[in-house]
Amino acid sequence: MNESVAAPAPVKRRRRSDNRAGLWLIAPALLVLAVVIGYPIVSAIVQSFNADRAFNPETGFFEDGGFAGFSNYMHWLLQDCGKGMNSCPPGTAGSQFWDAIGVTFLLTGITVALEVVLGFWIAIVMGRNLWGRGLLRASVLVPWAIPTAVTAKLWAFIFAPQGIVNAVTGLETQWTTGTWELLTAVIVADVWKTTPFVALLILAGLQMIPQDVYDAAKMDGATRWQQFTRVTLPLVKPALLVAVLFRLLDALRMYDLPAIMQGNTSGAATTMSMLVTATIREGDFANASALSTIVFLIIFACAFLMVKGLGANAVAQAQPDQRTVGGGKQKKLVAVDTSSTKAMVMPREGGK
Repeated sequence: MNESVAAPAPVKRRRRSDNRAGLWLIAPALLVLAVVIGYPIVSAIVQSFNADRAFNPETGFFEDGGFAGFSNYMHWLLQDCGKGMNSCPPGTAGSQFWDAIGVTFLLTGITVALEVVLGFWIAIVMGRNLWGRGLLRASVLVPWAIPTAVTAKLWAFIFAPQGIVNAVTGLETQWTTGTWELLTAVIVADVWKTTPFVALLILAGLQMIPQDVYDAAKMDGATRWQQFTRVTLPLVKPALLVAVLFRLLDALRMYDLPAIMQGNTSGAATTMSMLVTATIREGDFANASALSTIVFLIIFACAFLMVKGLGANAVAQAQPDQRTVGGGKQKKLVAVDTSSTKAMVMPREGGK
């Protein structure tokens, strides 16, 4: 006999009541977030379309600059300092915008890729049943627990002209002054610090995979590489994407590590966040607001594209597949978990 999928009226009313209760419970948190996060964002966007207060010699007072349109955005996007495109003198903040964009994406791409590869390997090692596994996990997390400012000074000393790197390699490289040398030092320091964070998230995903899945794969004759590519990777993908997303957002707004290792906010390792800080220190708040808005939009676009392009597929794989069976007007929904069954399909030897 077919079962109706329509819920009874009391159940529906109970669900609506629970939803309203849930909204009232999270309303204070949403209000706090709106004040703490929403107001600064809206205020920065409004200020980005206005000019800064300036001294009027005719009146002898400081007056509001008024509406400036998109001039603050053109200052960054076109490097326009009032005399047309590319009119910003070299060394000024306006002339470093596109260089900072390139440095930020370069550091983000290299560091996130290295951290994912190394973090996956470390997570696999920490997940094994080894003697002293607890001590191993605690020691791996030490770099991540150290404050970023301390890490930056530590690696600045290591890459100093008389530091450990030059002493061990016999080189005389100026790691904190050259272009590629400084970028290399920042990448090494960031990978050393944040790889344990990625490993911790991936380890949580690995521990959710049941051992029965690997046993079934071995019975099907799967090699270790096939177990990794067809069992481990598909099932750990949700946790892996969360780790990549967190690190992507963190790396795009990287500030303290390159700023401390570089020694200032203007140099070969200048990122978008460092450029915002340098503009604020110069007292150019309207342009700083425009730059902050541009940086926010860039980070939001990267996160949105990643979640829509990769995250949605991972969530769909982790959810049970709802299939409809039966005939007539009343049909029964059957939940079929396809997240593990698809990953367990292994080619047998001899094509069987």
